[in-house]
Amino acid sequence: MGSKATIENFRNCIPLFQALSDEYRQDIILLLAEKERLTVNEIAEHSKLSRPAISHHLKILKQNNLVSVDQQGTKRYYSLALDTAIEQLKKLIQTVEEDCV
Repeated sequence: MGSKATIENFRNCIPLFQALSDEYRQDIILLLAEKERLTVNEIAEHSKLSRPAISHHLKILKQNNLVSVDQQGTKRYYSLALDTAIEQLKKLIQTVEEDCV
């Protein structure tokens, strides 16, 4: 069995993996990677999902530090904020390489 650090890193990544496992959230991430920043309505224009469904997925992405929100007047712009998630995944990969490979 892996070290305590490896197990802890796996456990810490569970919410991130769950957020990334949904195909609609994957689509939103890829769309934001291409367009850089969009409102919920603009994201909905590129999706078959309703605006409330898009908002729900954005909330999950935001809770998992995958997107950030910038309020400008009455508009909320969403953009990717992947640094924390990337660092979390790098840490997991490093501990797995050290303990399991």
